[in-house]
Amino acid sequence: MNAAVRALLLASLLMPAAARAAVTISPRYAQVVAGQTLQFTASPGVSWEVNNAIGGTAATGTISKTGLFTAPATLPKPAMATISVVSKTDPSQTATATVTLLSQAQSGRTYYVSTSGSDGNDGSIGAPWRTIQHAADTAAAGDIVLVHGGVYNEHVTLSKSGNPNGYIAFESAPGETAVVDGTGLDIPQNMWGLFTFQNVSYVIVEGFEVRNYTTASDKQVPIGIFVVGAGEGDQIVSNYVHDITTTAPANPTNCASDAFGITVYGTQAPAAIDGLALSGNEVAFNHTGCSETLSLDGNVTNFAVVSNVVHDDDNIGIGAIGFEHVSNDPAYDQARDGVIRGNTVYNITSYGNPDYGKQYAADGIYVDGGTNIVIDQNRIHTVDLGIELASEHKGKTSSYVIARNNLVYGGNSAGISIGGYKASKGGTDHCTIVGNTLYGNDTKNTGSGEFQIQFNATNNVFDNNIVYAGAQGLLVNDFTTSTPSPAALDYNLYFSAGPSNFIWQKQRYKTFASYVSGSGNDGHSSFADPQFADTTNFDVVASSPAVNAGTNLGPAIVGPRAFIGTKRILGGAIDIGAWEQ
Repeated sequence: MNAAVRALLLASLLMPAAARAAVTISPRYAQVVAGQTLQFTASPGVSWEVNNAIGGTAATGTISKTGLFTAPATLPKPAMATISVVSKTDPSQTATATVTLLSQAQSGRTYYVSTSGSDGNDGSIGAPWRTIQHAADTAAAGDIVLVHGGVYNEHVTLSKSGNPNGYIAFESAPGETAVVDGTGLDIPQNMWGLFTFQNVSYVIVEGFEVRNYTTASDKQVPIGIFVVGAGEGDQIVSNYVHDITTTAPANPTNCASDAFGITVYGTQAPAAIDGLALSGNEVAFNHTGCSETLSLDGNVTNFAVVSNVVHDDDNIGIGAIGFEHVSNDPAYDQARDGVIRGNTVYNITSYGNPDYGKQYAADGIYVDGGTNIVIDQNRIHTVDLGIELASEHKGKTSSYVIARNNLVYGGNSAGISIGGYKASKGGTDHCTIVGNTLYGNDTKNTGSGEFQIQFNATNNVFDNNIVYAGAQGLLVNDFTTSTPSPAALDYNLYFSAGPSNFIWQKQRYKTFASYVSGSGNDGHSSFADPQFADTTNFDVVASSPAVNAGTNLGPAIVGPRAFIGTKRILGGAIDIGAWEQ
C-alpha cells in the first residue's frame, strides 16, 4: 500500500464522528400490526431501507421515499423488520430503527417501574413498582412494562412467556434510559445474566443500558443478556451492553476465564431457541476472556442478528457456534438457519487479553461449527480476523455458510479465513464467499494475507470478490496441503500497490499469471486497480474493471441486494465486490 493510500485509510478510520454527516431516525422502536402502516421521520438527504433493501420488499415490508412503512401481510420469522436510513453523500453514516411485527395489536395492561416506586404498589403510572423483577413476576401475555430512567441494581430473570398474539415487553420509558447495573451482584448458578430469558417465548427487552457485571473467578461467568433453554420469538432490541468483565487469572496456555456481553444457549432438544432476533444493540467495552462478545451456541435456529454495533471488545465480536455440548442432544447442537446482516463490527482484538497474550486471534464474525447461515452486508474493520468460517472440533465443520456483500478492511490479520487453525481441528465445507470487498488487511504483518485457507477445507467457493492487499502483498494464502482442492476461486479482482504474492498448496507465486497457471484457479479473474471512489465505503467508479465482471451464481447465493441495498444484479450483469453500480 503506498503512503498516500495508507494515509487516506487511517484518516477515514480515525475521523471523529462529529466531523462526519450524522443521520437520525424516529421512532427508534415500534410495534406494527401486519398490513398496517407507520410513519418514520429522518434527517434529510437519505435513502430508506427495510432489512437492508432500498424500498423494502413485500415479504419484509416496504417503505416510501418519505418514510411511510407498510408492514408485510404475512409475518416473517423472526417477526421483525429493521428500518434504516443511509446518507446519500456518505453511506457510512446510517441510523436504524427496529419494528416488532404483530399479528394483532397488543391488548394487555401497561405497568410502570421507577426507582421511587414500591413493589407494594399496583404498578400503575401513579403507583409504580420498584423492581423490574417484580414486574417480570407479574406481567402476562400482551402486557408492556415501562421502566423509568434510573439505576436498577438487580438481576432480572424472565420466566413467564407471552404468545404470538401478545408479547410481554420490557422497555425503557419513552425518552428515558433505564440502567440495569450489576455492581456488587453475585452470579447465580455460576453463569447468569443481568437479564436472563429462562425457557421463555415471545418476550421483548428493549432500550436498556446493561452494565458493570464482573467476576474475578474462573468458575463464574457474568453475562449482560442471557437467553437459555428453549423458546420462540424472543427479541432483544436497542440495548447498550457494556463493561461485562472477567478479571480471573488466565494465561495463553489455559484460556480459563469467561464472560459474555450477550449470549444464547440452546440447551434443550428437540425444542430449540427458535426465531430469536437481536437487533440494534450496541455491545462494547467488554472483557470476555475466552468467550465471545455476542454469540449463539447449541440448539438455536431461525435467528437474526441484524443492525448491531459491536466494538472495542477483547475477543470475538459475533459468533455462531456448534458442537460445544451445549444442547443435550448432539444432533441439535449447532446454531443454524440464521442471518447475520447489516452489523458494524470494529476495534476487536485479543492482543493483550490475558487468555491470548500477544495473539491477533479475535474474529469480527466467526461461524465455528454453524450451518446454513448467511453473513450479509456487514461492515467489519480494525479487528483481528474479519470473517472466519471453521470448526474447532475434529471431524466437524462449518457448512453451507454464505458470506456475501461484506466490507472487510484494516484488519490486524486475515480478511477472510476458512479451515481449522490446526490439522487436528475441524474445517470448512460447502461454504461460499461471494461479492465481498477485502482491503488492506493483515496490518500487523502476521503472514495471514487477505484470503486465508487453513486446514481441512473442502468444496468451498470464492467468487466475485475484490481483494486489495496491504503492504504485505499476500492476496491468497493456502499454506497447507491437508486437502488437494480446498476451494474453487474465480471471477475475482486482485490488486496490490506493492509486491503481490499468492500461495497455493504451499507453493508461493510472485505474479498473478504464474499463480493462475500453477494453481488452476481464477481463470476468469484479473489483476487490476479496482478504482475505489473512496476508502471509507469502497464503492468503485463507473470505469472500474469490477463493473459487470462477476458471475451470477443465482439469487439464493449472491443475495437480492448489494452492500448498500441496491439490487445485486443491475443491467443483466453482476459487479465484483460488495457494491453494485
